[in-house]
Amino acid sequence: MGDYINQKVLPKIMKFTSTRPITALKNGMMYTIPFIIVGSFFLILGSLPVESWANWMNSTGLVPYFNQIYNFSFNIMALIAVTGIAYEWARAEKIDPLASGITALLSFLIVLQPSNPIVNQAGKTIVTNSRGITGWIDTGFLGGKGMIAAIIIGLLTGWIYSWFVKNNITIKLPDSVPANVANSFIALIPAAVLLTGWGLVYMAFDHFAHEGMLQWLYQVIQTPLQGLTDSFGGVLVVSLLITFLWFFGVHGSAIISGVMTGILMSNSTDNAALFHSGKALTVANGGHIFTQALLDQFGTVTGAGITVGLLFYILFFAKSDQLKALGTLEIAPAIFNINEPFLFGIPLVMNPVLAIPFMVVPALSMSLTYFAIKLGIIPLFNGIYVPWTTPALFSGFLVGGWRTALWQALMLAMSFAVYFPFIRTYDKTLLKQEQEKLAEENKEKSDTATAQA
Repeated sequence: MGDYINQKVLPKIMKFTSTRPITALKNGMMYTIPFIIVGSFFLILGSLPVESWANWMNSTGLVPYFNQIYNFSFNIMALIAVTGIAYEWARAEKIDPLASGITALLSFLIVLQPSNPIVNQAGKTIVTNSRGITGWIDTGFLGGKGMIAAIIIGLLTGWIYSWFVKNNITIKLPDSVPANVANSFIALIPAAVLLTGWGLVYMAFDHFAHEGMLQWLYQVIQTPLQGLTDSFGGVLVVSLLITFLWFFGVHGSAIISGVMTGILMSNSTDNAALFHSGKALTVANGGHIFTQALLDQFGTVTGAGITVGLLFYILFFAKSDQLKALGTLEIAPAIFNINEPFLFGIPLVMNPVLAIPFMVVPALSMSLTYFAIKLGIIPLFNGIYVPWTTPALFSGFLVGGWRTALWQALMLAMSFAVYFPFIRTYDKTLLKQEQEKLAEENKEKSDTATAQA
């Protein structure tokens, strides 16, 4: 079975994940992370659900300023993503990436349907025209709500822009012209074609559908996708796929996150908006169970496979020298959710003895957490993004409060219970091998000493 997976299945998976669209998507989405973290920090400070803190913050007058930073860091995730995806596509093609990224950004704004508000100013009512063109930007689509549109526009723009440049359909200036000036003219034709094309797309949606392209994509594609992933089936499939790929030595966390991040972050921003608004953070109000926090804090916490249970056994119960040596190496990395010493040192990769708990533990953790949220045992995650390296328990507290931190502790304890019979069997096997090897070495030494005598 291992040979079949390695020879038939994994090459196809690796080929798919190495394609230009997936690579651009995965790398482009990474640009959103630092700004989401900064926005999350100010969201926590401005919306911490502690009455004394909230009263003090309101008295200082800082909340509006914190909200400004949150709105234009966390809540413009789609703008950063569309720019990053097109940028990464062009960079991989070894052409000027910045112009490609800017073209994608402008393309996204072009197809963004203006809002249609009625504004009262000094008793005067300002009503938009029949087409709703007012100059107001519907900022809801700048964040998670516009993520699928950002992915599609970023990929198409990066691909078309790169095609024009690679096929020399550009304006070329003499070599004597400064490079920055020449590059701006290189971008002229592909940018003109793309912006005109996206303008026509906007016109078509406005005329025939009477709604923007982004709204259409949100209703037809993104909402069903969010609903599909935000289910027990979605939780189970994602959790199993990560460890399944890792079992064969493929970085399952990076591959699955590259594909799922856009949807999970959209779910997170919906929750963050609810958390920030002061409304009850419930599914009925539009909240989501399966967010990036569920994956990071309950699927890969302490590393893929949630190997803290292994670490606890090795530190306190292991008999074999191999496991004892690995335990001391893994203590510090495990605190920050890194477990490569275990993945390749025990090893967990291609180890049939530990395959079952390695795959079952994260699936069980995420599934139990899903139902714990569903039943109201712990609250929905607040949408705050914490880096995946944030230590366990602390990360649980940040995304859901003390109940979530306590539940995270229970899931870590569960990992020890599931791993225990398997790692004990493996430990005994290693100990036996070490004893046999030691006995063989002692016998060789004894034979050598006898021969010399």
